[in-house]
Amino acid sequence: MNKKSKTALSAIDTDSVLRRALIVFPYLWLVLFFLIPFLYVFKISFSTPILAQPPYSQIFDFSQNFTNWLKLTWDNYLFILEDNLYWISYLKSIKVAAISTILCLIIGYPLAYGIARASTEKRNILLMLVILPFWTSFVLRVYAWMGILGKNGIVNSILLSLNLINEPLAILYTDVAVYLGIVYTYIPFMILPLYASIEKLDSKLLDAASDLGATQWQKFFDVTLPLTKPGIIAGSLLVFIPAIGEYVIPTLLGGIDSLMIGRTLFDEFFINRDWPLASSVATILLLIVVMPIMLFQRYFQRST
Repeated sequence: MNKKSKTALSAIDTDSVLRRALIVFPYLWLVLFFLIPFLYVFKISFSTPILAQPPYSQIFDFSQNFTNWLKLTWDNYLFILEDNLYWISYLKSIKVAAISTILCLIIGYPLAYGIARASTEKRNILLMLVILPFWTSFVLRVYAWMGILGKNGIVNSILLSLNLINEPLAILYTDVAVYLGIVYTYIPFMILPLYASIEKLDSKLLDAASDLGATQWQKFFDVTLPLTKPGIIAGSLLVFIPAIGEYVIPTLLGGIDSLMIGRTLFDEFFINRDWPLASSVATILLLIVVMPIMLFQRYFQRST
């Protein structure tokens, strides 16, 4: 074997090692920071609460004989099934996350389309403006909305000055404030995937549709919308998944009556100190979140 062949084989081996490393690293990341913590929480969900540190019983007791060393209980899951509070929280969270996702899509699609069709210089500036809110603390931005939507806030001050209302509107501590906060916070996660899909769209397809006599709306619904569907799905998942478990926004903008699963989960962990029940709630929430991801993967595999 000559030197050139050896060099080519070594280059191929190096490339294969790099490819495997690039593939292994994401899986290793998921195992360390997702699978192992989830398995730990899943294990706690089968224990019982006790007055100790940590506040739950151990499900593995190897001091007993072989038939008694495993102590599992389904009481936490049965309690969730019997108590309507948790199902109301789940349904309320799904409703808020779904409506917020739809609002983000309705607002974000035209914005993403306008950014993708802008000139290169304007496009960079507009993308920077989309990402700019991330330079500020998330909690600080939510607190700012409390000042904007309050009875003495900017919104009510403008409406009163224009004589559109006679007394301040009760916007803060309502579902409207929660929707505003979630849409404002997560709309960049909708715009960026949509922009990536729209920017890659071949303009020749639209020209061909125009030559065939298609109107603007026909070009949008028959060409643009189907080809940007991966961006729509990706953006919707990026908004829906964190919104369904949101805690800060419903707590600060929705007030006490905003019964979402993130608030319920926090109360069980830190106020009631019932870690097994809270772990059961978190496990069911994770299953609810994983379902749209699995549907997206199945759709993506079929489309490719």
